[in-house]
Amino acid sequence: MDKKGIEAVALSIRSLSMDAIQKANSGHPGLPLGAAEVAAVLYGDILKHNPADSKWVNRDRFMLSAGHGSMLLYSALHIAGYKVSMDDIKSFRQVGSKCPGHPEYGCTDGVENTSGPLGQGVSMAVGMAIAEEMLAARFNTKNHTIVDHYTYSLVGEGCLQEGVSSEACSLAGHLKLGKLIVFYDENKISIDGSTDITFTDNIQKRFESYDWQVLKGDMYNVEGIEKLVKEAKSCTDKPTLIMLKSVIGKGAPKQGTADVHGAPLGAEGVIAAKKALGLPEDKDFYVLPEAYKYFEDKKSERATLESDWNKEFDAWSKENPDLRKQWDAFHSDGETAFVADVEYKVGDSCATRDASGKALNVIAKRYGNLVGGSADLMGPNKTAFASCDDGTFSSENRKGRTIEYGIREFAMSTVCAGIALHGGLRPFCATFLVFSDYLRPSLRVNALMKLPVIYVFTHDSIYVGEDGPTHQPVETMTALRSIPNVQAIRPGDPEESMQAWKIAYSSKDHPVCMAFTRQALNVYEKADKNWKENMAQKGAYVVQEGNANPDVTVLVSGSEVNMAIDAAKLVSNKSIRIISVPDLKKFESLSEEEQNKIIGKAKRVVAAEAGITMEWLQFVSSKKDVFGIDRFGESGPAKKVAEYLGFTSEKFAEFLKK
Repeated sequence: MDKKGIEAVALSIRSLSMDAIQKANSGHPGLPLGAAEVAAVLYGDILKHNPADSKWVNRDRFMLSAGHGSMLLYSALHIAGYKVSMDDIKSFRQVGSKCPGHPEYGCTDGVENTSGPLGQGVSMAVGMAIAEEMLAARFNTKNHTIVDHYTYSLVGEGCLQEGVSSEACSLAGHLKLGKLIVFYDENKISIDGSTDITFTDNIQKRFESYDWQVLKGDMYNVEGIEKLVKEAKSCTDKPTLIMLKSVIGKGAPKQGTADVHGAPLGAEGVIAAKKALGLPEDKDFYVLPEAYKYFEDKKSERATLESDWNKEFDAWSKENPDLRKQWDAFHSDGETAFVADVEYKVGDSCATRDASGKALNVIAKRYGNLVGGSADLMGPNKTAFASCDDGTFSSENRKGRTIEYGIREFAMSTVCAGIALHGGLRPFCATFLVFSDYLRPSLRVNALMKLPVIYVFTHDSIYVGEDGPTHQPVETMTALRSIPNVQAIRPGDPEESMQAWKIAYSSKDHPVCMAFTRQALNVYEKADKNWKENMAQKGAYVVQEGNANPDVTVLVSGSEVNMAIDAAKLVSNKSIRIISVPDLKKFESLSEEEQNKIIGKAKRVVAAEAGITMEWLQFVSSKKDVFGIDRFGESGPAKKVAEYLGFTSEKFAEFLKK
């Protein structure tokens, strides 16, 4: 180790961080000042990476979980030679900057994940480590190892207090993810003061109970950090937590206190910190020449790492042409086998969760890179890989495509994020629709990262029945639709369910949520013969034509399409057009002209959904023209609950007659 070079990098990280935060008059200097050494050692001596190619597929990954310390990461990336310029550093936290307030995936070269909501970054790292194991098991051969890298993360007290980190780290220990190494910046400070006021866990024992290896060291002993990482790597059947005692805001006048966590040091504070650290007080955004030279001297070594891997990959490709084809398909979401869609005929009947299960298996056969599972609800969610014999992913079976998440909805979604970020695999996860609330914070971040994670939600309405209002979602579809860049699909019959899965898998830049029924629905005849295309492109299509000038047009989603068809039969004196709207958000995005083409020149427009009415009000003739449920449900058999709430075909027929 070039100790002097590493120390120069650490000092330069502190210099850039305090100046960028001061110039922005906003940011969190505590972590960059307090934990600069771990970033310097990682990027300088430990990570297998090549700053000239931040997307090299066999690179080690570093996931900053404590995202408020973003200047630590930006400074390290700049000094290491990634495409983060000094001008980018100087524009920290400004509109359009490549250095936003918290790291954002896709915005900054070398940033592996969006972080800021605490605990999610380390949980995504678990997904990264799972993906590495899955791909290594599938593609490495006796003669060639083409997937072989580590996943690192940096957490603080806040990350470890958030429940999602407990969920994910528990799963990581169970799965024996030995190539996951997490650094804990143990400074014992949070925004409101010493962590002793709220957080007195024995972290060592906690992680040992998760079946992790736990090591301890000093943040400011760079040689010691390197030795701890070597020790971590020697343990292949456990993830490792490396606890590093540190001083928040090291060098600042108020080091070691909450005051230095989340506010600029102030002009005088910056000068005092520079003096204490031995930095020139009259130079802003100063990088020690030795720091730049350290990484400049590493350039050829880093380039050789990648070029050697490229040679290994080429040799592997020549020896294993079929595996190479599969590799390319996995990394482009290409087909690995031809499988026909599930076909239905009008009058067939099944719950759309059952139809989803059949569709999932078609997609799984067609695309070998689909992996995932449910939060301890594989049976009710119908997410078993009946057509695949790879089994369940475990410490004994790294080829397994099924992931048993246990009752960990939040971690399930963050793990899917990590798998998607890694590349080469398409993840899905599943639970009851009402429990999407447990994972919503992750769904939001995944939408921000534009990740194509697939969410399977079942038990989508009051027709859950006996489980009662705690399990009967009424506001949940609206809540999902409200998240920017999230596509939410509620199929109306088994045919639409097959199409929903095809739409979900073909989506490349956003999460897709699908909501399926517990109760059986009939396959209905569709007046629009291009319904599949229109469902995908417009989110809606004509099920029942009525005529060009219908008395009533009904906009309806999910199981209520069947209800509307039955209700229309009871209304003999009106022409009724029925529009299935499985993707209301996409329908909303159409021009008014396009919407009106589908709706027709109706005298009255109404809507129906087994949920709250607010989102449908924009389309209907009056506020009273939405047939919905603006209250919680009731416990009882599904049919009885619907009758109690007045949500039946007969009641809807009366509604249409008004």
